[in-house]
Amino acid sequence: MLCGVRSPLIVSHHFVADYFWDPLINEDIENANRPLTWISASSCGAMTWLSSAQAAHSSEEIRINSVYEIGELFELGIQLSYLLLLLGLLGAGTFFVIRQVLVRRELDLSAKELQEQVRSGDASATELFELGAVMLRRKFYPAATKYLVQAISKWDGDDQDLAQVYNALGVSYVRDGKLEKGIAQFENAVKLQPGYVTAWNNLGDAYEKKKELKSALKAFEEVLLFDPNNKLARPRRDALKERVQMYKGVSIKSKKG
Repeated sequence: MLCGVRSPLIVSHHFVADYFWDPLINEDIENANRPLTWISASSCGAMTWLSSAQAAHSSEEIRINSVYEIGELFELGIQLSYLLLLLGLLGAGTFFVIRQVLVRRELDLSAKELQEQVRSGDASATELFELGAVMLRRKFYPAATKYLVQAISKWDGDDQDLAQVYNALGVSYVRDGKLEKGIAQFENAVKLQPGYVTAWNNLGDAYEKKKELKSALKAFEEVLLFDPNNKLARPRRDALKERVQMYKGVSIKSKKG
């Protein structure tokens, strides 16, 4: 190595070292790298936002699906309730029809047996009364009236029991459109048995149908003397009181039985 002369290798080495450590060049490099860093940060932010948006969208879809499923379950519950209600109504209707058929059959059998007793001439007053009551329930009013009249003519029992026959005869007459005759039988019934609440109620109803409001009012008041909590007589009595006051001094045309 010559004194005073730099080695090319050494010069080159220092030049390279100086080059890489030049402050201006290093700043340029850093400035060049900053956009890359910003782009990387922006990309990460965008990806984070996109992930958040996707998560929010997924959560919204889950919430909508949950609401939809709850709505379907609620609708299914309503449909099941309607179905159970319908089945209940059908069951009740079927029970009512079967019960009516059985009652009708029982009445037919009872009427047949009692009529055989009447034809044989061995029927008692009680059996005639029972046959009349069966015909009344079957809505054969002329036949019911016939057998009840025969029962009264042959009666040899207690007067209180006879009051029931008179009441049944009164019902038969009223349902057959013969109000006057029906009222007469109810009057007979309450004479024999003054505390006969059913006969008093029937008498009040017959008088009201005949438009004799004061007589009807009196009959329902008699019911309440013997049975103060009677649910049939109390509202009828109260309504008749108002009507009697309303029509006070006004003549009301009564129906003829």
